[in-house]
Amino acid sequence: MTKTLLALALALASTAVIAEDEPGFKSLMDGKTFAGWKTAEENTNTFKIEDGAFVANGNRCHLFYVGDDKPFKNFHLKVDVMTEPNSNGGIYFHTKYQAKDWPKAGFECQVNNTQGDWIKTGSLYGLVNVSQSLAIDKKWWTQEVMVEGRKVTVKVDGKIVLQYTEPAGAQAGNDFSRKLNEGTFALQGHDPGSTIRYKNIRVKRLD
Repeated sequence: MTKTLLALALALASTAVIAEDEPGFKSLMDGKTFAGWKTAEENTNTFKIEDGAFVANGNRCHLFYVGDDKPFKNFHLKVDVMTEPNSNGGIYFHTKYQAKDWPKAGFECQVNNTQGDWIKTGSLYGLVNVSQSLAIDKKWWTQEVMVEGRKVTVKVDGKIVLQYTEPAGAQAGNDFSRKLNEGTFALQGHDPGSTIRYKNIRVKRLD
């Protein structure tokens, strides 16, 4: 078997294993383009693509998933993430496209292992805060967010970071008082001192 055929066979085998291990998941990125995604109108050069990953480094900007007209309500999201030291970022859900500023809709699942903000990876920012990260810089991890009705579960490499059950009568109020609803996903580019890589973004609807 030639090297080319061997490489193809290994790639197909790897794809088959992923499909078997994660039935029902749909990829939200092709690893080569921004197809299905839309950047905010501010600081549009913050996001780029390298080695199959969205790389966030620059002034504040958010990258929104716009590749599906049907909003996501109950779902299981998986994102492979890697950070450089002292980096801050985030994965938003139940949000909607916003041209500038920090997203006002939805929740931010924090990405931050060693940056100065004490709220660390996996936190539901400002709502359920975790002070220690299960992830480490310069190493890929898988961050998962599951929403089922009023319950949110966050995992890092298969370990539960938190479980949050929204109280009855919860109302959307200020930036840190948010109500589960529906929407899309977004990735955060926080600041020029932060470099975050997001790849292999996939989701399974649980509706």
